[in-house]
Amino acid sequence: MRHWLLSFAAVAALVLPTSLAAAAAPGPAGPSIRGLALPAAAVPAGFADTVVARIATPTGMAWTPDGRMLVTQDGGQLRVVRNGQLQANPAIDLTGRICPEGERGLLSVAVDPNFARNQFVYLFWTHDASNYCGVDGPNAPENRVTRHVLRSDDTLAPASEKVLVDHMSAQRRNHNGGDLHFGANKLLYVSVGDGGCVIDDATRCGALNTNSRRLDIPHGKILRVTRAGQVPSTNPYVDAPGARRCTLPAGVDTGSGPCTETFASGLRNPFRFAQDPDSNRFFVNDVGQSDWEEIDRLRSGADYGWNRREGPCVTGSTTNCGASAYDDPVHAYSHAETGCGSVTGGAFVPDGVWPADYDGDYLFADYVCGKIFRLSPTAAGGFSRTEFMTGVSVPVHLAFGPHEDGQAMYYLDYGGGAVHRVSHSDGNTPPVASFWQRPDGRTVTLDGSDSSDPDSGDTVTSWRWDFGDGTTTSSTTPRIQHTYPADRDYRTTLRVVDRNGVVSDPFSMDVFAGEHPPAVNITAPDRTARFAVGQSVTVTAEASDPEDGALPPSAIEWTVRLRHGGHFHPWDGPQSGSSITVDYPAPEDLEATENSHLVATAVATDSRGLTSRSVQKLLPRRVTLDFETAPAGGRVLVNDAVQRTPASLVSWAGYSVQVKAPDQWIGGVPHEFTSWSDGGNRWHWIITPGRTTTYTAQFVPK
Repeated sequence: MRHWLLSFAAVAALVLPTSLAAAAAPGPAGPSIRGLALPAAAVPAGFADTVVARIATPTGMAWTPDGRMLVTQDGGQLRVVRNGQLQANPAIDLTGRICPEGERGLLSVAVDPNFARNQFVYLFWTHDASNYCGVDGPNAPENRVTRHVLRSDDTLAPASEKVLVDHMSAQRRNHNGGDLHFGANKLLYVSVGDGGCVIDDATRCGALNTNSRRLDIPHGKILRVTRAGQVPSTNPYVDAPGARRCTLPAGVDTGSGPCTETFASGLRNPFRFAQDPDSNRFFVNDVGQSDWEEIDRLRSGADYGWNRREGPCVTGSTTNCGASAYDDPVHAYSHAETGCGSVTGGAFVPDGVWPADYDGDYLFADYVCGKIFRLSPTAAGGFSRTEFMTGVSVPVHLAFGPHEDGQAMYYLDYGGGAVHRVSHSDGNTPPVASFWQRPDGRTVTLDGSDSSDPDSGDTVTSWRWDFGDGTTTSSTTPRIQHTYPADRDYRTTLRVVDRNGVVSDPFSMDVFAGEHPPAVNITAPDRTARFAVGQSVTVTAEASDPEDGALPPSAIEWTVRLRHGGHFHPWDGPQSGSSITVDYPAPEDLEATENSHLVATAVATDSRGLTSRSVQKLLPRRVTLDFETAPAGGRVLVNDAVQRTPASLVSWAGYSVQVKAPDQWIGGVPHEFTSWSDGGNRWHWIITPGRTTTYTAQFVPK
């Protein structure tokens, strides 16, 4: 999520719930049937990590005063957890009205401060405004904020929907922002990403994207409105010359003055931000580009510097740092130092909820490295950072909510499709049993390695199996094979034991002896194919099952993810059918051309619910661009980065690259530009051709 997570569908991932951290290379079919399991996340001593609900592709959460937990799914469903039980039907399903591709979708929910009187809840989602969920152009989808009434039957009243903030163009699939919070002043704060690329110019993306610098559009900002969607008179740009409302549901005000909804600017992708309940301060987690992740303290009229600054430094640098005209982050961490790369959810620890040394601390998660960090105030007025949890799957949102007679921290695992609760206790928490099965006729592989113990330092030491056929066994390793006596279903039960001898509750599942998993194969395109930017790519698959025969297209589900460096972003799906078609994306920048590609996954499910998968990389057509000057030894700018010639850069066929040739000294003599070898102007765009090409900037002495 470097471009989010918070990249979604997002995985669809927003998984998916396919794990964004999973390997992309083709591999053997995965487990056939999985149980409800805990990830192997490590928590501090005295804390326990417990799964409280399984919800695919969760993106945001909030609680009503009566204790109901509301969870958004990026595909467009708002789910309700009441008294610890996930309600069967969503409170609302926006399917057909929403664009969930990539990091778009239903991204967050907020509860009105006066909910007990008005039952209002608020949603941030990507509206399919023109029956088009693609990218670029005037018909691209738009992000919006709507208000609804949540009824006592855990559904949103259909006639209650009111659009408050609208027409925030989502021309690309990433950098949507999408968080909602109320302040103590009962005003609604909305985070909006920079959109990935310049509005109406898809060639200027990443560090070239200036949307955050513009005050006449809402992108790269924190907005502030009333509960009715009006602009508070205390917003910083209300009285500025030409000020106008930019997100009116009825249409954008004419003019080019600053947006009156804007509260702060200069942000790249403020996917999540958090309110301190003890002081009403807000920290904004702003996802970085190539070098830094940052946490900013929100204040009226602040400018956090993107795209000129990233973290505490000039964009593109880890050393050119220090004082500037922009608001510096309260904390920043570099990708190189931490191995992390996408800050997501954050939450302040309320005073008195956990041991006293946690009072005033701020917790935040990183999507790439799967860690939750702890920021503790220092005597000097800054913060020290330590690791709070490691081995977390794909954490996208943190928040404190009700638990027993107090509160606990909850986090959403986008990769595993789960809501977790992290609570503090001085006692021993029982382990949790879980297993998966993979039948191969009557011999079935049973694997309990997903079982775990939530207590820090404790582990599962034995697995006690009751196979349901009158036999039992106990093992000190999680995986076993068992041959059942007949072709039928057997209710199999697992209990696990921790090192203190505490036994878990039983976990049971019907095991399908005599069954076989389906087979699925991606049949096209050829694995040697390479694709240009914008090229339409159709991936097809076929599936069969020993018991069911040929499976219908509806039995195959697709997800497509964008691999970037060592992590994934959602791109398309989930979608059922024999094929899925995507337009090949442009790289985020030239640096990404060496480490990015799409990955398509087809999962087939038979009539028993057994699954297998097939994975294929969809690779770009990489092309070398050579740059020279005449006379030799000069400099050119490629995507605003200085290149001393001769220079060779890797691009993708069809990718638009910006080149400039400034007047300069060459060989100790001043020279002025005359022409490019391709006939372009001093400053122009090159659409990368399909083969290696040399571009020479011609100069003459002044």
